[in-house]
Amino acid sequence: MKRRLPLFAVALGLAVWAGVPARADVKTPAFISDGMVLQRDTKVPLWGTADDGEKVTVSFQGQEVSATAEDGKWLVRLNELKAGGPYELTITGKNKLQLKNVLVGEVWIASGQSNMEMSLRGCADAERHIAESKNPKIHLFTVAKTIADKPQHDVKGSWSECGPQTVASFSAVAYFFGRDIQKALDVPVGLIHTSWGGTPAEAWTSRGTLDSIPDLKSKYIAKADKEFTKDPAAQERYSEALAKWEEAAKKAKEDGKQPPPRPQAPGPNAHTPTSLYNGMIAPLIPYAFRGAIWYQGESNAGRAYEYRTLFAAMIKDWRTHWKQGDFPFLFVQLAPFMPIQKEPGESNWAELREAQLLTSLHVPKTAMAVITDVGEERDIHPKKKEPVGARLALAAQALAYNQNVEYAGPVYDKLTVDGNKAVLSFKHVGGGLVAKGDSLQGFTIAGEDHKFVNAEARIDGDKVIVQSEKVAKPVAVRFGWANYPVVNLWNKDGLPASPFRTDDFPITTQPKTQRSVKTSAE
Repeated sequence: MKRRLPLFAVALGLAVWAGVPARADVKTPAFISDGMVLQRDTKVPLWGTADDGEKVTVSFQGQEVSATAEDGKWLVRLNELKAGGPYELTITGKNKLQLKNVLVGEVWIASGQSNMEMSLRGCADAERHIAESKNPKIHLFTVAKTIADKPQHDVKGSWSECGPQTVASFSAVAYFFGRDIQKALDVPVGLIHTSWGGTPAEAWTSRGTLDSIPDLKSKYIAKADKEFTKDPAAQERYSEALAKWEEAAKKAKEDGKQPPPRPQAPGPNAHTPTSLYNGMIAPLIPYAFRGAIWYQGESNAGRAYEYRTLFAAMIKDWRTHWKQGDFPFLFVQLAPFMPIQKEPGESNWAELREAQLLTSLHVPKTAMAVITDVGEERDIHPKKKEPVGARLALAAQALAYNQNVEYAGPVYDKLTVDGNKAVLSFKHVGGGLVAKGDSLQGFTIAGEDHKFVNAEARIDGDKVIVQSEKVAKPVAVRFGWANYPVVNLWNKDGLPASPFRTDDFPITTQPKTQRSVKTSAE
């Protein structure tokens, strides 16, 4: 027979227990764990949570550093580390964490929208690449998709060694980039992949930065506040709309027809300004890394002129919060997409590519991978991802590792006019200019009427001569100015030229109040 304690004794025991603070084990964020890669040759921050006043000691490679937890948080910094591993790292407080298979080498963050998210299994020649992927010196971490109204302190995910069982679902661009970096440097490489398909740049930017730029503040801060605020009336309207949609979808299915679009739930989503910075970037700070690679822009193409400001602001935003200086930020120019047009015209995608080009020219320690040769007319997700990763890796070798390699194709420099001929000069000529094909393609030319026509073009040494019998006095030239540019100007180093325009005529995504007309030939 079990003895029952008197009720007052039970109550007394509960009261005593309630007065004893619960012990909190020392913990770390998900990416400070087994299999992590630490950045070599720099101070390495490690952090987590513990009881207030608790001493936490980190032991690694002969170093032992300690910190006392304040407000439940602790942070230590290891002195510079040399590449190598695998090692064990110990974190000791009231409990002990032993992290295994820790490497020291090069850490890169890969972010953006669907073309960065696209997995290796979805790219060209996937079966071969997956089969050849085993490399214990490359470790992978994918951040789980998360939206948040305020900066978070942790993410969901875990490190894994690169191999057929792990890389198939990992970012193809990030994998190809990391594979080439690891081969070039012969050190361990850690890749932290944090992307979300279909998302705009403002979702990856902090509130403080959006709030500090008047044109962005007026547009995006109010939008964020509205979507992060719970609205019972909006929820009720959504519930009513959803019920009607379910009936309509059921009837459409019975009739063999396409159901109507599902109504969007109120509240924040992956397009809400600041939402992905808060949920998928802020938690990674201040993890030490070498640089970032970025593939995004499709979702901002309708606001291409604004992207000139927004994209540069986002890069500065990340650099400001990480406090690692101007770390290399390498990005991919949009691939060709949509039906090929034979005649010159305006293009949001061309304008977005121009915004990306301007960023690479004016924001320090940035570089752009041009991929005009890998687009697909009917697929916004081109499957040839190996050249994308390879060109980003070339840029990293030049900007991050100071290697003497040509990392960019020809970039327009200046225009001079000689009679009816437009003479173009370029930077990043490398070993020389070359046309991939019988003759140059993709050039258009305009006279004083600003009407562009298809033009003939030829290479003359390190210059390109452009002309048309329809234009007697040229004032401007464009190259690859289309949704799907058909172009073939390269340098002999095997890199394609970026699309460009020599003029500053008003463009379709430019606010009327900011329009001016001038040309580089004036």
